Amino acid sequence: MIMSESTEMYLETILVLQNRNGHVRSIDIAHEMNFSKPTISQQMKRLSKQGLITIDDNNYIHLTDEGHRIAAMIFERHNELSQILTYIGVPQDLAADDACRIEHYISQETFDAIKAYFDPLMKKES
Repeated sequence: MIMSESTEMYLETILVLQNRNGHVRSIDIAHEMNFSKPTISQQMKRLSKQGLITIDDNNYIHLTDEGHRIAAMIFERHNELSQILTYIGVPQDLAADDACRIEHYISQETFDAIKAYFDPLMKKES
């Protein structure tokens, strides 16, 4: 299944909020992403239909196994790319913003190669 950037961003946001708060509601996503509650509700219905999230009786949002897999992949890309860009001299806030854009378009093979190249260099300087 090919994911849109928007879908990946929602899934990553759910994962981040889950890690931070222990639970996620639509209003939490709306605040985090600066979108309206109706927009988030519409997107949550779409993600649910795609089998990427479930919504329980208390309106808490949970990633399915597939949703979690995608969110974790995007989250890892974001963190790694942010660290790499910072390592090569990009200011931290700009590195995070640029990583957020790059993470959705880079192939897994290219990401793996970049990570394999920079990880040993960054560990030497730690």
